[in-house]
Amino acid sequence: MTRRHHPIPLQQAAQESPTFALLMDRVRDSSDRLNAIRSLLPAPLRASIQAGPIEDGCWCLLVGSNAVAAKLRQLLPALQAHLNNKGLGVVSIRLKVQNR
Repeated sequence: MTRRHHPIPLQQAAQESPTFALLMDRVRDSSDRLNAIRSLLPAPLRASIQAGPIEDGCWCLLVGSNAVAAKLRQLLPALQAHLNNKGLGVVSIRLKVQNR
C-alpha cells in the first residue's frame, strides 16, 4: 500500500477500501429503502425516523420515541409490501427506539 501525502475525499478513500466500500453500499441500500417509503409515512413522523442497518434481510428503522414506534408498527405491513413492489424487499422490518 502506498502512503499518500495529499488529502483525498472521504468518498474516494472509502471506494478504495473493500471494507468501507461494502459499508457504503449497505448505507446506500438502507437510505434507498427509507426514501422509497418516505411518502407513505405521516408527515409529522418523518423527521423522527432514520434508516438503520440491514442484516440478513432484516431492515432496522431507528425511531425517536415509543409513540413513533407504535404508529409505525401499524404501518409495517404496508411499508414492507411497498418495498417488495419497488424491488427493495426485505424479510422483515425492525424498529429500534433511540435513547436521547
